[in-house]
Amino acid sequence: MKTRSLILIAAIILTGCKSKTNQADAFGNFEATEVIVSAETSGRILNFDVTEGVNVDSGGILAILDTTLFHLQKNEIDAGMKGVRTRINSIDAQNAILVQQIANLNVNITRIGNMVKDDAATKKQYDDLTGQVAVLEKQIAANNVQKVSVADELAVYRSKKATLNEQVVRSIIKSPIKGTVIEKYAEAGEMATVGKPMVKIADLSFIKLKVYVSGAQLPGIKTGQKCTVRVDNGKKGYSTFEGTVSYISGKAEFTPKIIQTKEDRVTLVYEVTVDVGNDGTMKSGMPGEVIF
Repeated sequence: MKTRSLILIAAIILTGCKSKTNQADAFGNFEATEVIVSAETSGRILNFDVTEGVNVDSGGILAILDTTLFHLQKNEIDAGMKGVRTRINSIDAQNAILVQQIANLNVNITRIGNMVKDDAATKKQYDDLTGQVAVLEKQIAANNVQKVSVADELAVYRSKKATLNEQVVRSIIKSPIKGTVIEKYAEAGEMATVGKPMVKIADLSFIKLKVYVSGAQLPGIKTGQKCTVRVDNGKKGYSTFEGTVSYISGKAEFTPKIIQTKEDRVTLVYEVTVDVGNDGTMKSGMPGEVIF
């Protein structure tokens, strides 16, 4: 009888230890990395085929905006650039003529210079020719100043065209991350404006469990520490995953109001974030628990 009692007591102790070991250390909710993708330019939405729940790759096309207006503006800029290049070519042609005139005058200057030595020409004739060269050289200098001014106009056109090209590129809205479309805020045919939200994308392949622990638990938890994360699977079962502690708050706070009992809500706790690889089981907002 005594032996049977000892066996029963041992069984109760083992059951209690097993239950305590299996008990979760902290509870919280999962949070996914969410990105709201907004339009970076304005235009009518021509194509927007993505639907909520569909997976997208990083850089994958989400929507295409109408770029007709941008292309018309580019055509106008191209015409303006063509006019500016024509003016530059005209200035170059004028300078070429002036250079040739200077070359001709220099020939005459050499000839007159020799004639002056032989008293066959006057010094005034020589000075008139050199004066004409000086005037032509100043005309070339003035033309070059004008050419720089015209070239600046061309640079402005190039800058405007580069801006339009960038707007055309941004009219193709792409996903910045690999993830799942969880919300869609617009449809094809609607007008998109700069900053207008288009979709919300969540990276569900990697998810965070945010829990709160007491000061007594804190010394036993370190960043980089491996732990067990559990989510409900049926009425009594759990699905377990390996997690890694990525963040521990350095400041105590009152337990968030999501905790059910009033007594627990006035307890000082520390926020702990656990990173978990997700096979699709865990969703943003889903409750979970952790065993450190």
